[in-house]
Amino acid sequence: MSAPEIHVEVAPELALFVPHDRRAGVTALTTDGVSSLGHVVESLGVPLTEVGRLETDGREVPVSYVPRDGDRVTVRPVERPQQVPGAPLRFLLDVHLGTLARRLRLLGVDTAYESTDIGDPALAARSAAERRVMLSRDRGLLRRRELWAGAYIYSTRPEDQLRDVLERFRPELRPWTRCTACNGLLKEATKEEVADQLHGGTQRNYDVFAQCRDCGRAYWKGAHHEQLVAIVERALTEFAG
Repeated sequence: MSAPEIHVEVAPELALFVPHDRRAGVTALTTDGVSSLGHVVESLGVPLTEVGRLETDGREVPVSYVPRDGDRVTVRPVERPQQVPGAPLRFLLDVHLGTLARRLRLLGVDTAYESTDIGDPALAARSAAERRVMLSRDRGLLRRRELWAGAYIYSTRPEDQLRDVLERFRPELRPWTRCTACNGLLKEATKEEVADQLHGGTQRNYDVFAQCRDCGRAYWKGAHHEQLVAIVERALTEFAG
């Protein structure tokens, strides 16, 4: 018996994952007759974290479906906003996404971040243990079966990365409530409570402070505050509610 041949069309939004010679139109693929459609899609380079509906001849099928000879497969992107099972919505970012992590924390989004490369197995295990959505540009990491959930970060620009995550997941925004250094929750603090972290002009010119409940870091409206306010206001204008 000859091996089944199927015809696969990948949505334009997912074309960047597919080799150049397979990006346009329908691609003919020979399968082994036993591998799932999910495996076939991944073999094309598309992480399943980015796949929404899988259709054969117009009907939706699960990733476990074994394609048959002559099937016409359509691979569609994840619908947005994406619904993630369980609550609350929390994220885990790998070592390459430090700026995005700090901006999500600035907006009050629960965001764990590994500042050192602890390896894909450890990241996937933490995602599963803490039920966090793994955000990464590492396609291999996003293919690990242990992940609780995951998403590919399409851009290298922090502004675009933030907008993409907020548009895709629509997390609740609570600006100025989390420590951008460690993700801990902030509390109001007196000048006396944070005096050991204040120097020169800060000691003289500022009277309103916050402090992280976990790491103790102090916060005040310093030189970069206007830039941070701009980030917060843009996010609230586009995505609050």
